[in-house]
Amino acid sequence: MSELPEWMYAPRVEGWFADDLDHLPQAPRHTELIDGALVFMMSPQRSWHSRAVTGLTAILEELVPEGFLAEREMTIKLDARNRPEPDLVVATTDYDPDRTYFAAADVALVVEVVSPESAHRDRGVKLQKYAEAGIPHYWVIEEEEGLPVVHAFELERPVRAYAPAGIFRKRLERPVPFPLDIDLDALVPAPGAKRAAD
Repeated sequence: MSELPEWMYAPRVEGWFADDLDHLPQAPRHTELIDGALVFMMSPQRSWHSRAVTGLTAILEELVPEGFLAEREMTIKLDARNRPEPDLVVATTDYDPDRTYFAAADVALVVEVVSPESAHRDRGVKLQKYAEAGIPHYWVIEEEEGLPVVHAFELERPVRAYAPAGIFRKRLERPVPFPLDIDLDALVPAPGAKRAAD
């Protein structure tokens, strides 16, 4: 049995803290912190996942009003022991080229595109943690017959839990966190689509 590299051992009995992620240059690129434990995204990313995230990022960058920004694959500091990295974040803060995370209080919307290895975290663990941190809107995007389906959740503030706000196929129209009208089928190429000839 091979021994773990020294940097993978938590620096204290309580485990890792959110600020520790900024001091782990050896960690793989998409490393999250959940309940004080490091979580590595080790499986190869599927093209469908990448296209869905890229397509939605581009659309949201066009739709966000002044005072909001959309950014992909940036961690959110939920508390001292949780710093997940969602696929996409919409925040109410200015652009900062040196930013390594968003504060939960600045996040208006979190989007997770479900992969087989992230399904449990995206549908359950993160659903609970984002709600407890007070993030108002959460979307979980699933693949259904090659096309994206958005499960939207809205925060019930008094109980810090999400209520289902709709399941969207083909088109997502929502008035919050700002007016949204998104052609979901345009996020990814149709199954079996070929590249257009030059």
